[in-house]
Amino acid sequence: MKPILIYCYDAYCGWCYGFSPVMKKIAEEYKNDLDIEVLSGGMFIGESKMPIEKIAGFIKDAYKRVEDLTGITFGEDFLWHINNPDKSDWVMNSEKPAIALCIFKEYYPEKQLDFASDLQYALNFEGRDLDDDEAYRHLLEKYAVTAEDFYAKLHSNEFKEQAYYEFNLCKQLNVSGFPCVFLQKDESKFYMLANGFTDYETVKDRLGKVLDKK
Repeated sequence: MKPILIYCYDAYCGWCYGFSPVMKKIAEEYKNDLDIEVLSGGMFIGESKMPIEKIAGFIKDAYKRVEDLTGITFGEDFLWHINNPDKSDWVMNSEKPAIALCIFKEYYPEKQLDFASDLQYALNFEGRDLDDDEAYRHLLEKYAVTAEDFYAKLHSNEFKEQAYYEFNLCKQLNVSGFPCVFLQKDESKFYMLANGFTDYETVKDRLGKVLDKK
């Protein structure tokens, strides 16, 4: 089997947003050597989902650290919700973006990393509410997906079950934080390459060493 690079992320994870350029660079460099699988981690599901008011204070401090360390930029439309949580109706809920990713993986499995990155840009730069169906419409145009088909799937049990299957896979991999990257070299060998934000050179070095292992 071809080695699989497994990227465990969450659409609401700011550090994953900052890590996205690293993953895209690695994926491009190793596109002939690896398959890429993106798994949604379910950071905000069930009792963990919460209104922006409850977490805005934490994000207000954390986003600056993400920008400083990764070079990524958070957009003014996103930051408005962080700075005005009492006026925002946002609920941090990982379920819908995870379902959307599962749908796009069915359409374009080879573009799943691009779509995950687009979801994070839509949230963290453009300030789109990923718990709102309309947050995905511009991406349907970008990827030439029909709205009727997408929205039917977005509210289907089939793709909801797929999303929760991914959440459980992340648990089985003992993922306790995001981003997290593994290389599955064969049926039984998994190697952790990143746990938390990790710079490109470090990920590349670890990946190269694992690929060279006999």
